[in-house]
Amino acid sequence: MNLSLYSAATGMEAQELNLNTIANNLANVNTPGFKRSKIEFQDMLYQKPRSAGSDTGNGNVVPTGVEVGNGTKVAATSKVFTQGQVSQTGQQLDLAIQGDGFFEVQQPDGTIAYTRDGSFKLNAESQVVTADGMPVLSGFQTIQSGATTITISQTGSVSVQGPNGVQTFQLSLARFPNPSGLDSLGGNLDGETPASGAPQVGQAGQAGFGTTLQGYLESSNVSIVEEMVNLITAQRAYEINSKSVQASDEMLQNVANLKK
Repeated sequence: MNLSLYSAATGMEAQELNLNTIANNLANVNTPGFKRSKIEFQDMLYQKPRSAGSDTGNGNVVPTGVEVGNGTKVAATSKVFTQGQVSQTGQQLDLAIQGDGFFEVQQPDGTIAYTRDGSFKLNAESQVVTADGMPVLSGFQTIQSGATTITISQTGSVSVQGPNGVQTFQLSLARFPNPSGLDSLGGNLDGETPASGAPQVGQAGQAGFGTTLQGYLESSNVSIVEEMVNLITAQRAYEINSKSVQASDEMLQNVANLKK
């Protein structure tokens, strides 16, 4: 059995998934609050015809062994939670988080999801909701009808000026011990998992939580230049692995054509 064929095949499969990951990053370059993914590889098990340290008799020990690898595999596609660029929109319900934290969102099934996308709106019941109409929690209250001005400080203190006077409440943020372990749900939402740990809730701007910037949105942290470099690298790695398959096939063909 020619191991190079199978090793090269695992490399091609891994680079295909790498390419898919890079393409998804590039596709979401303009998605608010999106965090890029990076792929992590591991080598596979080795065949060891001769192990290092084995005894050859008379007390002699083999200083180095013989190991033949079986290729590579994808170990993880983890999110990179670096800060995205913050851009001004002027919309009073647009909120960007500068630093650590997520907004809490209630999904249709009642479970809680988390997002960095702060492009919020008011629905017909004057609730603060996401673009998909899901209620935003994080301490948000129903805004009084006829409100003229909504002011949100960097520490999440909200003041609403309306016909019934001034309405005030305090926003909170959630954070996780391991945000890379969150489950990507789509729709700019992430879900808690055992790997992410339980959410810690606190006031914006306090105890290491990020601050809230009204009238701003956080862009994705995708660097087009970096992703294009990764794209070229993945493409070349795929081509090299395919060359290994071709070379192995030619070697097998030469063996098959041997004549006595």
